[in-house]
Amino acid sequence: MSTLTARAIGTGRLDLLPLHVEHAEEMAEVLSDPALHAFIGGAPDTPQALRSRYRRMTAGSPDPAVSWLNWVIRLRATSGLTGTVQATVGPSAHGTVAEIAWVVGTPWQGKGIATEAARGLVDWLGGQQVPTVIARIHPEHRASAAVATAAGLVPTGEWHEGEITWCRNIGR
Repeated sequence: MSTLTARAIGTGRLDLLPLHVEHAEEMAEVLSDPALHAFIGGAPDTPQALRSRYRRMTAGSPDPAVSWLNWVIRLRATSGLTGTVQATVGPSAHGTVAEIAWVVGTPWQGKGIATEAARGLVDWLGGQQVPTVIARIHPEHRASAAVATAAGLVPTGEWHEGEITWCRNIGR
């Protein structure tokens, strides 16, 4: 599979827009709640740290066989950013796999935004001929488990660094 590039994805209420360094200022505010780090560790990034991180992310993977795909989530009704989704797509022993993740800022949680964004991302990946999608979720993170379930992923029973691997085989 050739390297993929993030393209805008539209869903019912959302636009998933390819990540740009210029998103850092607004995203630093969106992701400023320390509670967002309860399961992943760390602390909220400053706008400067986020700009630096986004610069590295948008430069792409140093491995030409791996695609780093990152989007910000824009809620069309407000035109404001509410979170991010990402996919790391690359080869595995079982073919091409996309590992996905999502985060939605605290004020927008519980409104179906993560679910809608994750579904949109999984559907887009299927259209890109990516047959397998996985997510790794902390066993106590019920909200993320619900998002994964809604996106068609199921827990595999396989553990990776303290998280359960969830999987969806989209087909070939």
